[in-house]
Amino acid sequence: MSGHSKWATTKHRKGAKDAARAKVFAKLIRQVEVAAREGGGDAETNASLRTMFQKAREASVPLDTIERAIKRGTGELEGVRYEAISYEGYAPGGIAIIIETLTDNRNRTSAEIKHLLSKNGGAIAEPGAVSWQFDRKGIVEVKGPIDEDQLLEWVLEAGGENFSPQGDNFVVITDPTEVGMVRDALEGFGLTVASADLTLVPQNLIPVEAEGDVTKVLRLMDAIDDHDDVQNVFANFDISDELLANFEG
Repeated sequence: MSGHSKWATTKHRKGAKDAARAKVFAKLIRQVEVAAREGGGDAETNASLRTMFQKAREASVPLDTIERAIKRGTGELEGVRYEAISYEGYAPGGIAIIIETLTDNRNRTSAEIKHLLSKNGGAIAEPGAVSWQFDRKGIVEVKGPIDEDQLLEWVLEAGGENFSPQGDNFVVITDPTEVGMVRDALEGFGLTVASADLTLVPQNLIPVEAEGDVTKVLRLMDAIDDHDDVQNVFANFDISDELLANFEG
């Protein structure tokens, strides 16, 4: 997995500990609403909703809050209609970035994302300029320790593609349509699943080695990720564990 993936995991854990819970909840609730609106309110038949439901529960979003979000998505309750918009751009050093947002005001969000990029040494790109450099995948993080030969056997039997170590845990890569099935199968083998989600995996990585460049790239990533409308941010940089651990934001 790339340095970006390690950054994303660090952000997820950091957010669960010390970010404002209301902000974390708001992003997850939007994802639940949109998943319900696009695929219906039944998590058994709507794989996207099932994934978002599990993600929200893992973050300790109350069940009744999730259920209200589903009803807003299906129209049973009145609510704001969010639109999914993706932006493509570049970080310092030519790093490719894809930013996924859910917004109720396209013009406001567009202006703010462009401002964040330019303020932090990046630039907006035309649609399609960088998206071809990424593949949509599912990721299932399982808790270690696990014998890697045994894990490989289970991953292949579950329908996963491969896996890689990430700290004490392992990240299993899947087809995006099968992340729920793979998650359930791995749990059936007795493994503890820490998270399951959809992601964009870069086809090629750009190494970032100078500390000053690392700071510039990660500050931009943090600034984008902290925006209320941003749901996910992906990039094709590769930063060593040591430099990533030294970054203080």
